[in-house]
Amino acid sequence: MKRIRDWVSPDDLRIVPANEAAFDDIRTILGNDGRRCMCQRFKLDPREFYYGPSEPWEALLREQTHCGDPAATQTSGIVAYLDDDPVGWCAVEPRTAYPGLGGRRRVVWAGRDEDRHDSSVWSVTCITVRLGFRHLGIMHALAAAAVEHARSRGARAVEGYGMLTEPGKEITWGELHVGSVEAFEAAGMERVTHPTPRRVVLRKEFG
Repeated sequence: MKRIRDWVSPDDLRIVPANEAAFDDIRTILGNDGRRCMCQRFKLDPREFYYGPSEPWEALLREQTHCGDPAATQTSGIVAYLDDDPVGWCAVEPRTAYPGLGGRRRVVWAGRDEDRHDSSVWSVTCITVRLGFRHLGIMHALAAAAVEHARSRGARAVEGYGMLTEPGKEITWGELHVGSVEAFEAAGMERVTHPTPRRVVLRKEFG
């Protein structure tokens, strides 16, 4: 693995739709902690996610990404590479692909009255940077690439559910996998609601 110490420029990264990546690369990025979730937290009904068996989740993610099939017309995210190293994963799809955003996680709807079944609105639900490559700007690059990915595939708008961070205050990566407010704002999203002290809903309209 290449050891990185400096801020990574977006120009140093190659970011591709997940169907153009190898599934083993996503497994490498997620690491042991991420494999307990396999990006199914918002894909499944909350009761199924928290109380159901997790063994099938890797197979579900493999199916959703269509990894290794460049001709696939659908995928569930994007993958970032630094040189040949897989370093980042971002889940971005039509919001309707995430039924788990309702139910126990309906906090994202607080203060909003809109059609939850509008498939032209996309959501970024996970931005994970591989251990050893964090705090280098890769999350920012992935957030910007997710916005462009959604726009290029016909989205009317894209939104994220970022976590507020404070300078000098440590936040666990398990919480920050939703993305930081700073990364989403740098990608051009604007704050829509602030439903909890640390959670902010951000959105970019494409007009």
